[in-house]
Amino acid sequence: MRLIVPLAEGFEEIEAVAVIDVLRRANIKVDVVGIEDEIVSGRNGVKILCDKIIADVKPEDYDGIVLPGGNPGYKNLESNQQVVNLIKSFNSKGKLIAAICASSTILERIGVLEGKKATCYPALRDKIKNFVDEKVVIDRNIITSQGPGTAIEFALEIVRFFNPSAYEQVKKDLLV
Repeated sequence: MRLIVPLAEGFEEIEAVAVIDVLRRANIKVDVVGIEDEIVSGRNGVKILCDKIIADVKPEDYDGIVLPGGNPGYKNLESNQQVVNLIKSFNSKGKLIAAICASSTILERIGVLEGKKATCYPALRDKIKNFVDEKVVIDRNIITSQGPGTAIEFALEIVRFFNPSAYEQVKKDLLV
């Protein structure tokens, strides 16, 4: 399995780095992809060197996508047509779509959450039609979460989606 984590300027660092780390601990291949450049700055000034840029991504190489939140990061992700196209393509094939914090609202706006439950940063709850006030919500191929403090739990649910036995081991190793 192989996942893409696209990063846009202003991403939430905890939601990106914690998730990437947990997934890699579970031996899930993760490509960190800059949507404009290979070096992307988070909302708190942390710079990440990405594995590649989005122009080099081939959708058929991936089993899903994980969207970190952060403001303006989530807005920058949504304004990138390649990211939107990847999300829609993956969803049509039943591949994993995971979004945390404000990025869950992207899924609502582009129609991916139609008939599905989801969560997001609580202050944005009115932006999600079928909002559920839980830390992590799973509905078929969609996993959503509320914010930085739920990043580890969110990442573990992504691990469980692909490999339940790795879930138990990584959870134990992380003391969760």
